[in-house]
Amino acid sequence: MLLAIDRREQPWQVQSVVGSRCCETDAMDNYLQRILRARVYDVAQETPLELAKNLSRRLNNQIWLKREDLQPVFSFKLRGAYNRMALLSEEELQRGVIASSAGNHAQGVALSASHLNCRAVIVMPVTTPEMKTRAVRALGAEVALHGETYDEAYKEAHHRSVTEGLTFIHPFDDPEVIAGQGTIALEILRQSKQPPDAIYVAVGGGGLIGGIASYVKSLWPKVEVIGVEPHDAAAMTLSLEAGERIELTKVGLFADGVAVRQVGVHTFSIAQMHVDSMVTVSTDEICAAIKDVFEDTRSILEPAGALAIAGMKADIAKRDLHDRNLVAVACGANMNFDRLRFVAERAELGEERETMLAVEIPEQAGSLRKLCDALGDRSLTEFSYRMAEGHRAHIFMGVQVENIEDRNKLLTRLQTSGFPCLDLSDDELAKMHLRHMVGGRLPASAKDLCRNGCRELLYRFEFPERPGALMTFVNTLNPEWSISIFHYRNHGADVGKIVVGVLVQESEVADWKRFLDELGYPSWEETGNPAYDLFLGAQTV
Repeated sequence: MLLAIDRREQPWQVQSVVGSRCCETDAMDNYLQRILRARVYDVAQETPLELAKNLSRRLNNQIWLKREDLQPVFSFKLRGAYNRMALLSEEELQRGVIASSAGNHAQGVALSASHLNCRAVIVMPVTTPEMKTRAVRALGAEVALHGETYDEAYKEAHHRSVTEGLTFIHPFDDPEVIAGQGTIALEILRQSKQPPDAIYVAVGGGGLIGGIASYVKSLWPKVEVIGVEPHDAAAMTLSLEAGERIELTKVGLFADGVAVRQVGVHTFSIAQMHVDSMVTVSTDEICAAIKDVFEDTRSILEPAGALAIAGMKADIAKRDLHDRNLVAVACGANMNFDRLRFVAERAELGEERETMLAVEIPEQAGSLRKLCDALGDRSLTEFSYRMAEGHRAHIFMGVQVENIEDRNKLLTRLQTSGFPCLDLSDDELAKMHLRHMVGGRLPASAKDLCRNGCRELLYRFEFPERPGALMTFVNTLNPEWSISIFHYRNHGADVGKIVVGVLVQESEVADWKRFLDELGYPSWEETGNPAYDLFLGAQTV
């Protein structure tokens, strides 16, 4: 999904103090001078501009990553915070500073205060993960937990600023903070052999894109500056559409580094003048971008840090860009470890290299093997089946594909092979919940079989995780045995793990045991597991 606003198609109106061309030029010169004077390198580093070779090859463009994730606090925020604080008077430094932040700005202010030997108080929401509060304290700052949301923490920080005489360090809407972030553009242009065609920048409150756009448009006005926001936190996109700052009633928190309800006054004016277009992207596209950067750099960006890469990919697809020099700012790497599982699950969907399907099969022996034949040598990421009442059953599966065309080819093949299917790749309910809820108890028809000498046996298996291994396992099963449960999930480990339920006549139990011995895969019987009795087994009345 892509939503883009392009000033070349419908120029944005510059309002208030930047309404005239004269004021526009004055504002540009003012920020250029501020950026050139900015003091950031006492604490910040000049980060590399690296060619993303894999991504470049795949997208048919020269893709460059500005590695702000390599800063001492793993984020660009250090630049703006220090530049603002380096201008404080001795008296202001003695009184100390205060900021409100749930993450990167907090660490930037804390490290800057440590270098300048001044007191720093960071007001953070009570919901802030302990990892982040611990990181801020480790840098020497005081942490004050207040409120459930950032807005409540922001108001508390302003209140304490007044009552305690502390200088408030704004995370984005301050000219010196903007100028500090603008030093990134200074480095990009110095490090580039030729002007890039476009620079993609994540947008939260707008400080980063404000600084970069001000510098770039002063020197290389033909270079496009393109902002990127999540679909569910698109404050700048909507504000530029409306011609005035819009306050969102709610924002998505996946990319928490850009989860801002309203952009700044200064940053909005700069964006109206200098930002060429805005692109919005989905959570899945952000996850795919995190994976892309990992494959090129072996570094893991946080969601907001990968936002520019996700927007660049969406813009390339929308405008069919080829052979361009494109820069994306990788602006942060403060990833919460517990999010990695979610990112890994959703990245393939965001890259459209996995499809999730609900497939209907005849409820009869041998159907599962026929379905595997139709899938061919494709790798599965998930496979969930429970025997159902009636003549048809539904399987929930994840299948790796190469692209949209390959996904459509798979759907056609399954349909023509007699397996009606529904594509659930864009279904949020299925991706978040149903994939973990497929199951149920043994249907009544199967219970009747069990009362007539047939047993449901439940086993766990492990096998080497390699392409085709799961299909090989299915093909070794006796086609006369009815499979009642089948669940597989690719965990990224070196072994695949599956659970299989099979209906076996009492007279065939010895054959089943012989099959296990000859199979060669480790197996464990779970028929007597109490969890199986509670949630999956035949319910007794």
